[in-house]
Amino acid sequence: MQANFLTIVLGLASALVWGGGDFCGGQATKRASVFAVLLIAELSGLLLLLGLALAWRETLPSTPTVLWSAVAGLFGVFGLIFLYQGLATGKAGVVAPTSAVLAAAIPMLYGALTQGMPDALHLLGFALALVAVWLVAQSHEESGPAKGLGMALLAGCGFGGFFILIHQAGATATFWPLAIARAITVPCTLTALWYRRRAGYVEQPTRAMLPLALLSGFLDAGGNAFFLLAAQAGRLDVAAILSSLYPASTVILAWLILGERTSWLQRIGVVTALGAIALIAS
Repeated sequence: MQANFLTIVLGLASALVWGGGDFCGGQATKRASVFAVLLIAELSGLLLLLGLALAWRETLPSTPTVLWSAVAGLFGVFGLIFLYQGLATGKAGVVAPTSAVLAAAIPMLYGALTQGMPDALHLLGFALALVAVWLVAQSHEESGPAKGLGMALLAGCGFGGFFILIHQAGATATFWPLAIARAITVPCTLTALWYRRRAGYVEQPTRAMLPLALLSGFLDAGGNAFFLLAAQAGRLDVAAILSSLYPASTVILAWLILGERTSWLQRIGVVTALGAIALIAS
C-alpha cells in the first residue's frame, strides 16, 4: 500500500484543526454551559459549511446522500453526548483517549475489510498512531479507577460510525453532506437545552465565551471537511488514523498558549505520533 501524499497532508490538517477546535471549545466551556457552547459551535459550523457548499457550487445532494449524511450526523451527536457524559462522570485521562482510539480503530477495520489489508509497515504505523493518541491524551493529574469507560466506548463507536457514514455520504460531494450532518445536531442540542431548562438549569451564554464558541464551531467544521477530503483522496483508514491524532494538537496549544505542563507520557506520545506519520507516509 502506497499512502497517498494528499491524504496524509489533509489528514494531518484535519487533526491540527480539530485539535484547535477542541481547545477553543474547552476554553469556552470554562465560561459557560457545555450545551450552550455546543449549540453556538454547531450553528457557526453549519453556517460555514453551507457557505462553502454554495461557494463551491456543489450540486444539491441526492436522496441517498441526504440519508447517509443524516444518519452520520446522528452517530456524531450521540458520540458527543456520550463523550460529555463520560467526561462529567469519569476521568478525562481515560475517557478522551479511549474514545479517540476506538474512533480511529473502527474505520481502520472497515477500511481493511473494504479496501484490503495494509502492508506490515503501514500496520505498524497505524498501531503506533493508536498508541500515540492514547498517550497524548493522558494527564499527570489523572489517577484512580477507570470511571466513565463505558461512556467512552459508546462515544468512540459513535465517532467511528460517523467517520464511515460521512465517507459513504461524501462519495460525490464534500460540503453538503457535512452541512446536513451538522444540521441534525442542532435540534438535538436544542432538545437537550430544553430538557435542562425544565430541570432548572440556566444555560445563559456569556460574551466572554462567544468568540471561542464560534471559533470552535468553525474549526470543528473545518476538521470535518479536511477529513472527508482526505478520505476522498485516498484510503479511509489512513485518513481516520491521521485525523485522530487531534489530541496532540490540543495538548500543544494548551502548552503554548496557557503554559500548561505536559506529562512525560504526553511528550512520548508526540514523538510516537511523529514516528507513526513517517511509517504511514513511507
